[in-house]
Amino acid sequence: MKPDKKHFQFSGRKFTREELVLMQEVVKDFPRLTRTELSGTLCELLRWRRPSGGLKILECRNFLEKLESQGFLTLPEKRNTQHKSRPEVTMAPPTNWDEPWKQLSGSAGEFAPLDVELVRSREHRHLFRELVQRYHYLGYANPYGARLQYLVYVIRPERQLVGCVQFSSPAWRMKARDQWIGWDDATRGNHLQHVVNNSRFLVLASLRNLSSMLLSSVLKRLRRDWHASYGLDPWLVETLVDRQLFHGGCYRAANWIVVGETTGRGRMDRSHKRHNAQVKTVLIYPLVRNAADLLKKGGIRK
Repeated sequence: MKPDKKHFQFSGRKFTREELVLMQEVVKDFPRLTRTELSGTLCELLRWRRPSGGLKILECRNFLEKLESQGFLTLPEKRNTQHKSRPEVTMAPPTNWDEPWKQLSGSAGEFAPLDVELVRSREHRHLFRELVQRYHYLGYANPYGARLQYLVYVIRPERQLVGCVQFSSPAWRMKARDQWIGWDDATRGNHLQHVVNNSRFLVLASLRNLSSMLLSSVLKRLRRDWHASYGLDPWLVETLVDRQLFHGGCYRAANWIVVGETTGRGRMDRSHKRHNAQVKTVLIYPLVRNAADLLKKGGIRK
């Protein structure tokens, strides 16, 4: 089925034919995502948000199901989420590893170049989740919206997994980042989709300089992979470092820029009850020249 009208309206929002085609393509290209995950991804891509900045995931899911009833697209089967607070968060049974990366020693340069692999298969998704859940201090949480995950390996003397990196949708509002760009609310809403958040970073092996090398290796392919997956060109990457636990030296060594600190509220604290509860350092990495100008004024960057 192809849309034959110029605009479609649902829940107070008008959608163009191009936006409906995008919805159709995302549903087709990501058949393993749940309906909720698809809704979150499309809300990010289409900037379908509430005045508070929250995603209209419920409305989007209802719209997708309406489109399915009209034969416009085919959604994945509904999953039984009874007794689960969030879909697909339950981990697989732990693997009995001997942690072979601990046998590696020396400088990361002795093992260069690193092999960066985009997570695509179910097996690798489970591996990524288990590693992050087991070894990252924050554990694993299934991100809403767009995301890319990477497994990183050394290839000599034999191929060995040494790290995991995840990128996902950016924070809706972050004062230090927004001031660096020079955004107002309207401009941020128009161009936020060109910002990506480095939401998980896990280094398994204790090789000197591995962290900064791993970051640099993944960032070299992020723009290409993000555009291939979502049709959007990221111009800036952001991340948050808990200053009570980490200095962020690997980010600084990889040429990330410190732009300030968070208030400690967290991206979901709408009631201002957690001010200064957990302050984090805000770092950014421009993927293109004049990233701030592009994000502030818009433009085309190839």
